[in-house]
Amino acid sequence: MTDSTEAVADRLELTISIVTFDPDPTQLRTTLESLAEALVPLAPDAVLVTLIDNSPKDEVSALLRSIEFGAPLRLRHGHGNIGFGRGHNLALDRLGEFHLILNPDVQLRSDALTTALSFMRDNPQCGLVTPHAEWPGGRKQYLCKRFPPAFDLLLRGFAPAPIRSLFHDRLSRYEMRDETQDETFWNPPIVSGCFMFFRSEVLRRLGGFDEDYFLYFEDFDLSIRSAQIAKTAYVPMVRIVHEGGHAGRKGWWHIRQFLISAARFYRSHGFRLY
Repeated sequence: MTDSTEAVADRLELTISIVTFDPDPTQLRTTLESLAEALVPLAPDAVLVTLIDNSPKDEVSALLRSIEFGAPLRLRHGHGNIGFGRGHNLALDRLGEFHLILNPDVQLRSDALTTALSFMRDNPQCGLVTPHAEWPGGRKQYLCKRFPPAFDLLLRGFAPAPIRSLFHDRLSRYEMRDETQDETFWNPPIVSGCFMFFRSEVLRRLGGFDEDYFLYFEDFDLSIRSAQIAKTAYVPMVRIVHEGGHAGRKGWWHIRQFLISAARFYRSHGFRLY
């Protein structure tokens, strides 16, 4: 592990950005160790990982020093809590041919990156790949979405399980469960920001995330904008475990950010109630 980019070649194959804020050290270690394993087949001088830590105190440096990480890794800290999208945009100064936006609560299967790279090279029309995801217990997690009616967002994010069960078919359609199973599916309208594997030219043309979103819906916005210039693919051979989600269970601050960002999203992309 290194905190400089001196050893990085001018021509990078893959860059990766991870944004943290007061991360759980065990969870972050698991993510980084799975990432390190997935990077083993790639040439170290063709990879750069940027960890952007929005935390008030630097408690990540010590963790990074304790992890065996074969690729160059740089840490950016001290800028304050600038939000998820703006944090990721700090990594856009060094983009490889491909760029992965990765959450600190994701575990990658060892072949996830090589599979995504192979798919991108075989499908030059593809600008963004989203993976097959599971919850830690093995249950399938659906990262692809249709354009969200406000009713579905509130139902999925805040309604208790007995109420959600009454709308099972509706939520299944919103989450594109039938379409995103064991075969590649092209052009889901929206994909999750926990793992967005971009062709960097697409991300560069988009200018990264819209920094007016502090938290939530920045991935919805970026997905829609990306689809205007390149194809998106759900690729089930790319596999991850994702522990996140559940904004409605994280307290009032998160609920408020969710609603603020939802309002911005609908102002930008149009409103649907039901």
